[in-house]
Amino acid sequence: MRDAFHEDLDAIDQSLVEMSELAANAMLRATKAILEADLALAEEVISEDERIDSLHHDLDNRILTLMARQQPVAGDLRTLVASIRMSSDIERMGDLAHHIAKLARMRFPACAIPPELVFIIQEMGSVAQEIVKKTTGIINSRDTKAAIELEKDDDAMDKLHRKLFEILLDDKWPHGIETAIDMTLIGRYYERYADHAVSVARRVYFLVTGSYASDQL
Repeated sequence: MRDAFHEDLDAIDQSLVEMSELAANAMLRATKAILEADLALAEEVISEDERIDSLHHDLDNRILTLMARQQPVAGDLRTLVASIRMSSDIERMGDLAHHIAKLARMRFPACAIPPELVFIIQEMGSVAQEIVKKTTGIINSRDTKAAIELEKDDDAMDKLHRKLFEILLDDKWPHGIETAIDMTLIGRYYERYADHAVSVARRVYFLVTGSYASDQL
């Protein structure tokens, strides 16, 4: 019974890795869609968000079933509780990529990104990919040191987010209110995507150590 239980725990880890990889791919393609006004790609991201949602619901059900059937304690219970929260974070990351793709679709055939902001959005997309790549590795390896260090990558996203706002709040902003609102939302989506990835890493730290990563910062 214990061997089967630990096989179930390993399967949960692999499902979290799969969800994280899907969320990474969704944001990669959503970024391309928003930068290039690629309607077909945006539609793919929008429709495939259902796959992440389905994995999320399935994983949560499996975890709750294990809790009821095995009545785990100590480290095993901590793992299951942390995993159900990680699943929620990753599902939300997929939603944020979905939102960016929907904005690309809404503004098509125009590009939603003004030319002078293309570089910032490219950078935000690159930072998002770096963060989620590391997060996926942390889920797989349970590397607590890497989980703590991920905060530094999130700082880079926060700096880009502030830089974007500085441009939007400049009195010389030439693109009107609608575009400013679009860019505010897009910036927020990237910033929250990174926050959820960091949250996943923190939960890995917690399930391994039983303490919170914030205590180590």
